[in-house]
Amino acid sequence: MTIVIAGERSGVGKTTVTLAILAALLRYSNRVQSFKVGPDYIDPMFHRAVTGLNSYNLDPVLTSEKYVQDCFATHTQGMEYALIEGVMGLFDGVEPTWNNPMNHSFIEQDGFQPTNEPSDGKERETVYDYFASTAHIARLLDLPVVMVLDCSRLSGSIAAVVHGYTSLDSSLKFGGLILNQVGSDRHLELLQTALEPLHIPILGVIRRQSSITIPDRHLGLIPTAELSNLPVLIDHLGELGQTCFDWSLLLPLLSQSFPSPPPSHQITPPYRFPTTSIAIAHDPAFSFYYADNLETLTTMGAELIPWSPMDDPGLPSGIQGIYLGGGFPEVFARELSENLLGRQTLFSLIHQGVPTYAECGGLMYLTEQIIDFNDQPWSMVGILPTQTRMKKGLTLGYRQAIAQLNTPMITHGSLIQGHEFHRSQTDAIPSQPIFQFQNPNTGQLTRGEGWSMANLHASYLHLHWGASPSIPHRFLQQCQTSKNQLK
Repeated sequence: MTIVIAGERSGVGKTTVTLAILAALLRYSNRVQSFKVGPDYIDPMFHRAVTGLNSYNLDPVLTSEKYVQDCFATHTQGMEYALIEGVMGLFDGVEPTWNNPMNHSFIEQDGFQPTNEPSDGKERETVYDYFASTAHIARLLDLPVVMVLDCSRLSGSIAAVVHGYTSLDSSLKFGGLILNQVGSDRHLELLQTALEPLHIPILGVIRRQSSITIPDRHLGLIPTAELSNLPVLIDHLGELGQTCFDWSLLLPLLSQSFPSPPPSHQITPPYRFPTTSIAIAHDPAFSFYYADNLETLTTMGAELIPWSPMDDPGLPSGIQGIYLGGGFPEVFARELSENLLGRQTLFSLIHQGVPTYAECGGLMYLTEQIIDFNDQPWSMVGILPTQTRMKKGLTLGYRQAIAQLNTPMITHGSLIQGHEFHRSQTDAIPSQPIFQFQNPNTGQLTRGEGWSMANLHASYLHLHWGASPSIPHRFLQQCQTSKNQLK
């Protein structure tokens, strides 16, 4: 068992608290495993920077409830401590009435509306549920919640906030509170007095300070690769963790026994290809990869060879496939544009038919130009006959999609669960898009998205392969076939 770090809303300090606890725990043990609720890429980067271990996303929409349980059980084996960072506010998620086949059993079992009606003479627990919320994950894994509260504009009213969160869903367990942005001793006294009747332990108190800040921009936190002061930041977080938390209360919550691991086939794909060389874009412009996806590829036989579209004049020799993840190509558009030889080499390899998977930022890089927030155009690879234009509006959310054709990753007719998160759009729409998005409640098809040509799959849709091993299996299969054809 461990704890789930939750907040009453976004921006209350969940990431700072999580990183401070992780950094402090490393002074006790180097076997510290972290997890992140939801589809976020950047928070797990910070987890890894602190612990030195991959952090895993727990997202039942992109995977399944069973996969979330198996993932947690698998990656906590051999660990001394573990920690889960939540997403948004405790109950923020998607409606479980969403017509998602993978979620159907959960919907039937727990329903949507809170209920306390008698059943077989026994009172049922009140469950206030939103699917894929932090509360959902805590209940799914049977873990206690530790609430982080921004106290900067609260004193006595904090009791009402905490009472509401801790009483709304009687199926949740609460391990304690962490009070963030406490202004003074008097402020703390008022908070403690207000909270005392609730009998919920205060596990930590963090005073208002400006020495620890993680900068952000248009898509959230700035990734770790761009922070020159990261080691200093981690040291400060460790000091914060040591001094601001009550470890006599916190450590027992973090060090309880973990669940038994699932049978290996439930988390590890059962098939393996001959060694397959995959060039993977990895630099400050391209860094959005789920740890599960990369580990699944290597387990299936892939050799992942990193290359930098920003700096390297060409791709690694002898590759059989290309993986372009998401990231911030718009931020590094000048560097990407100036690497003419790198762009030409990539264009040639894709044109020759080397299987290529490009996701979000990867798609942007493959268009003719990226037009940045200042309306400055920058030349890109040009394999896709469109431009990418940055915009103020954010495209964000889970997507249910039906594949409209075969690509190196998916087969026609496949039902796909993905996630969109970008502030750009292409000027043109492909005549035959990869996906047709589907309204999950009505089944009605909406807009099309995604480009495919030859052996290329390029889409804004972020995919997690944890519960869909057929996706990496097909990719490696295409890479093996293409290798024989290109000889």
